[in-house]
Amino acid sequence: MREGRLRAVDVVSGALERIRRADPQVCAFAEVWEEAAVAAARAVDGRVAAGEWLPLAGVPIGVKGRNGLRAAGALIGAGCVAVGATAVPGPGTPWQTWGLGAHGRTVNPWRSDRTPGGSSAGAAAAVAAGLVPLATGSDGAGSVRIPAAWCGIVGLKATRGRFPSADRTGLAAPGVLARYAADAQAYWRVVTRVADADAPSRGRVATGAANADAPSRGRVATGGTDGFGVPGRPTAVFSPGLGYADPDPEPLALARAAAARLADAGVVRLLRPEVPLRLEDPAPAWLALRARRTGGAVAPADIDPADVEPAVTVQGVNDRRLADFFARADLLLTPTTPHPPHGHAGPGERYSTALTWAFNLSGHPAISIPAGVGTDGCPAGLQAVATHGREALLLAVAAAAEEETGVLLPPARPAEHC
Repeated sequence: MREGRLRAVDVVSGALERIRRADPQVCAFAEVWEEAAVAAARAVDGRVAAGEWLPLAGVPIGVKGRNGLRAAGALIGAGCVAVGATAVPGPGTPWQTWGLGAHGRTVNPWRSDRTPGGSSAGAAAAVAAGLVPLATGSDGAGSVRIPAAWCGIVGLKATRGRFPSADRTGLAAPGVLARYAADAQAYWRVVTRVADADAPSRGRVATGAANADAPSRGRVATGGTDGFGVPGRPTAVFSPGLGYADPDPEPLALARAAAARLADAGVVRLLRPEVPLRLEDPAPAWLALRARRTGGAVAPADIDPADVEPAVTVQGVNDRRLADFFARADLLLTPTTPHPPHGHAGPGERYSTALTWAFNLSGHPAISIPAGVGTDGCPAGLQAVATHGREALLLAVAAAAEEETGVLLPPARPAEHC
């Protein structure tokens, strides 16, 4: 589109046609903005014809929720066209691993009787079903990473505080869901360029430090040593449950195998620490922080007011343990979720967030990448966590994983599965 070989209006119209055809089954969108999207695409074509450089000219995207345009300004400025608002959880239940679209409950494109995860439910379903290549999300406890894992795509949560967030608890951070790691990298280059006030140079988006961790021939440079003074691959430690969680055997086995493939391909160097990482269970701290800063609006029955301050001290304990961990290794690898996607009746007694919300408390960036497909026919994810500000390293690992290990799940076929 930047070169004039394709028109943005044709690409966006194609996405709208896919949405018209598949969304009555997938229910990924709460609203579709057909007229506005076509008009915006025409405007992009005009800007390109006038010689303006738009790094993401005409790329159709979904934005999370009806107010999602507020958080998509950098993407739209880069030439993306928002085609609609993706589904988020509706009223009626406290759990957030589902979505409500214009046509009904959002389904997992891989298996319609299972949830896609949430709260970025429609965003993940739309990307997994091939309706759009990229969608925005936000992640307060795993709301990007969980649906990315269960829909077999890439989902990145940014470092807390790196970008503005409307969440007054401080737990939520912006994120992105994409079919390919390269698309998530393109998103990252755009949003960091805007945030850092960098300018494009020689036909590419200037990224400064954000691109310092770009993959090269399946190897990911750490920008220095591997955590033990040895130059080369980033070092990684695999943790089955972070010291407190008890994941099901199959998602654990899929994640462990994915980590081994990364090591075998030379993407990372797996370490075996003498003392495994043991975090405190973040559930009481997360619930206490949420209840304290929202006036008890979230899960007030789960926390005694007298326990708020002692519970929040868990955050400090885990922060110290994670700081010590990342002084010795570059990456922490875990299963993204402790269990496969549940049905539409709800998650039961188990928190799908068990392995993700620790890093909303600590603020570390984290990504979920496809780890394979379980016996139920649904994908599982491998979560990678890095020290604060190293999102580019996570994206580079995801890109190298696709290139070197071949773990890139095919697009789900909603018309056949739903």
